[in-house]
Amino acid sequence: MTLISTTPMLRKAKKNKHGIVAFNVHCFDSIFWVLEAAAELKSPVILQTTVGTVQNLGAKNIVEAAKTAAESYNIPTGLHLDHCTDFDVIKEAIRAGYTSVMIDASMHPFEENVKRTKEVMELAKSLGVNVEAELGKVGGVEDDIVVAEEDAQKAVPEECKLFIEQTGVPTLAPAIGTAHGIYKGEPDIDFDRIAKIAEIVDVPLVLHGGSAVPEADVRRCVSLGMAKVNVSTELKNAYSEAIRKHFEMDPDSLDPRAYLQKAKEAAKEMAKSKIRMVGSEGKVVPSFV
Repeated sequence: MTLISTTPMLRKAKKNKHGIVAFNVHCFDSIFWVLEAAAELKSPVILQTTVGTVQNLGAKNIVEAAKTAAESYNIPTGLHLDHCTDFDVIKEAIRAGYTSVMIDASMHPFEENVKRTKEVMELAKSLGVNVEAELGKVGGVEDDIVVAEEDAQKAVPEECKLFIEQTGVPTLAPAIGTAHGIYKGEPDIDFDRIAKIAEIVDVPLVLHGGSAVPEADVRRCVSLGMAKVNVSTELKNAYSEAIRKHFEMDPDSLDPRAYLQKAKEAAKEMAKSKIRMVGSEGKVVPSFV
């Protein structure tokens, strides 16, 4: 199986009332252990990269690694460029073979957000590439995009409906109270707002800032219409903490095969817990293959 567009994948998830996790991957080996975790649970999955990861690894290299992994594990796999503000980087990703891109123009006024999203839609739609956009502002840090807590703004349901009508965007990430990174306190998720948005729009919704959100809250978000759940920080932390623990326990054990295997297993378990959380375990069926 090769990489597929996330549009039908997320529509199917929305229809069947489960989520699909989009895992941020930061190195080539993470692409493989995320898909290994998904394959073991028979779950569709989305790999996603930040602009920084694209600049570090190269869009073409990421696509080739993702294609190889998808073919090896035979799992429905999308490849998504997350939180991109640069049209040229979006073009680069699409040309390289990404199956989904996010144009983040949420820091601009509504009309400018519509304009920039439409430009990406014109490029991506004919190629079958999914487009994700954001309304409101999700707080926290995502790559080089920093939104202070006091500047975070929740999406307005009626604007979400109008935005989709004007852009035709097939997936929407409305700000509903979550934040990127690990929370200092309890997340302030506006479930009523999610329900209202889902009631008046017909596209799959995306939950940004899925790391460290209590499982019950994520499940409730999914039940209300959030079909894509983004996870980055927890996965990265599990991987890094395993390496740190390895050297704390045995500082002279310098063989990368030893500490990277421990990191992989820790991250895989974290990935599996998130897949189970959104209810996508066992959702790979013949129609997907």
